[in-house]
Amino acid sequence: MWWPPVDRAIFDGEHLPVWDDSVGYLDPATGEVLTTWHEALDQLDQDDTAEPRHMIRFGDQLDIQGVLAGTPDADQCIRYLSKYLTKSIGDTLDTDAPTRREHAARLVEALRYEPCSPTCANWLRYGIQPKAAKPGMTPGRCRGKAHKPDHLGYAGRRVLVSRKWSNKTLAEHKQDRRTWVLQALGIDQQPADPRRYTWKPVPAGDGNVPPLAVRLLRSIHERQRWRNHLRDLEAQAHGQDLSATTEAA
Repeated sequence: MWWPPVDRAIFDGEHLPVWDDSVGYLDPATGEVLTTWHEALDQLDQDDTAEPRHMIRFGDQLDIQGVLAGTPDADQCIRYLSKYLTKSIGDTLDTDAPTRREHAARLVEALRYEPCSPTCANWLRYGIQPKAAKPGMTPGRCRGKAHKPDHLGYAGRRVLVSRKWSNKTLAEHKQDRRTWVLQALGIDQQPADPRRYTWKPVPAGDGNVPPLAVRLLRSIHERQRWRNHLRDLEAQAHGQDLSATTEAA
C-alpha cells in the first residue's frame, strides 16, 4: 500500500495544527499550510526511493471449490463462515493472564497514532492533511474501527459485498432470482396494473381480515407449495420422478 511516510512526528502534545476555513490546517507556529493528501501522493510518485507503507503477500496454496446448496459441503461451509464471522478479534483479550493483557495494551497504544485510512486524523501528526479534512480533527483520536481493541488494526469487511465479485448489486441479484422463479412457475412476468388494487389501512377488529394465525398458516402453505413445485421442476430436469415419493409421504 503506497501511503506517505510516517516515520517522523511533526506535531505532538500541545503543538497541533489549527484549522482555517479557507485553506484547511496550518502550522500554528509558522502559519504554513499543511501538505494536502493529494499533494502528498504526488510527492510519493516523484520519489524514486519511496517504499510501500504496507505490503501483503499471498501464499502458493489455493483451494477453490464449487459448493451446491443443500449438500453436506454447503452446510459445512456455512458453519465455518458463521464461526469466524461472529468471532471478535478482541475476544482473546478477555483473560486473566496479565502478560496477554499488557501485550494487547501495547498493540492498542501503537495503533493510536497509526493512520488507518486516507481520512484518518492521525495524518496531521505527520504534517499531512487527511483526505476530505474537516475542523475538529485531532491526532490520536480517530474513531475508526482499526484503533479499537476489538479490532486491533483490522478495519475492513470480513465478507465482500456481491458487486465486488459479480459486478451486480444485491437488488439486481434479487431481481434475477425473482425472474428465474417466475419462469419456473410459469407465471407472467409482466408488471400488474397499479390500478388493479386499492391499498388502505385495515382498522382493528375488521371482520373481513382473518386472524393473524390463519394468515401466517396461509403464507406458510403458499411457500410450501412454491417449494414443492420448484422441487418437482428440478427433478424433472434431472430425469427423476418424485410422484411415488410424494404419495408415500
